[in-house]
Amino acid sequence: MLDLVRLVALRELALRGTIAAAADALGYTASAVSQQLATLEREAGVPLTIRSGRRVILTPAGERLVARTHELLDTMELAEAELSAGSGRVTGTVRLAVFQSAALTIVTGALLRLRESHPGIRVKVTQTEPEEAFADTWAREYDLVVAEEYPHHSAPHYPGVVRRPLVRDELLLAVGGEWAGASSVAELADAAWVMEPAGTATRHFAEQTCRVAGFEPDVRFESSDLQAHVQLVQKGLAVAILPGLMVSYAGIDARVLPLAGGPRRTVFTAMRATSRRDPAVEAVRAALEASAT
Repeated sequence: MLDLVRLVALRELALRGTIAAAADALGYTASAVSQQLATLEREAGVPLTIRSGRRVILTPAGERLVARTHELLDTMELAEAELSAGSGRVTGTVRLAVFQSAALTIVTGALLRLRESHPGIRVKVTQTEPEEAFADTWAREYDLVVAEEYPHHSAPHYPGVVRRPLVRDELLLAVGGEWAGASSVAELADAAWVMEPAGTATRHFAEQTCRVAGFEPDVRFESSDLQAHVQLVQKGLAVAILPGLMVSYAGIDARVLPLAGGPRRTVFTAMRATSRRDPAVEAVRAALEASAT
C-alpha cells in the first residue's frame, strides 16, 4: 500500500515546483524529501518524476497519482470533521490567514467573540499577502483565509475552494501636506505616492486609477505596511489610496476623499469545501461574519 506521507511529498512537489520549496513547505530537508520520493517511486513501480534541466517534473503517472492524493486528503479531512462534529464539543486549532487591515479590524473582533463563545478553539493567525494565502489555503497550509478582491482584478479561483463575502470596503483617497487642497486624483500628478509592492492587487488598482486620471504616479514609497502609508500621509510626505477599514482603524487626521465612482474592494472568506463540516472552522467563519457586520 502506498504511504500517505510520501504521497503528500509528491503533491507538494507538484504544487511548489521544486524539491527545495516542497521541503520548506513540509518542514523537511531537501534530501529527506528526495528520499521520500525515491521510496514512493519504488513502491509504485513506475517512474513518477523526471529531471528536466535543474528541475524535477512529474511524469503522467505522477500527475495522476497527485490527483488521487487530493481526493485522499479530502476524504481524510471529511473524516476528521465528522469525528469533531460527533464529539459534541467545538474544539481544535484553526489556521487562519489574513491581510493587515482585516487583521486589525475584523479579525480582532472575531477573536474576542470566540473567546466568549468557543473557548476550546485555538485560532492560529498568520498575516500574509492575500494572493499567497489564498493559494496556500487550497494547498492545505491554512484552514481559512480572509482575502480581498479589487475592482477589475479578480482573485484566482481554485477547485474545491468556496468563498463567502464579509464586507464591501470603500476605497478612499488620503491627502495631506502640500497636497491637502486636492479634490481628485487628477490633481495629484506631481505628488509623491506611497503604494504597496508591485504585483499586488492594491498596487495594480492604485496605478490604474492614476493612469485613468492621465498620469503615471511618482511612487516614492513602497511598503506592504498600511500603517506606514498612514504615517506618510499624516506627515504630508505622500498621498495614498487607502481602504476604508484602515482609515477607520487609524483615525486618520489627513483629508480623506471618495474616489470617482465610489469603488469598493470585496473582503471575503474562503475555505476548502471539505472544511465546511468542521465545526471549529465554521465557528471561526461565523465569528468573522458577525464581526464584519
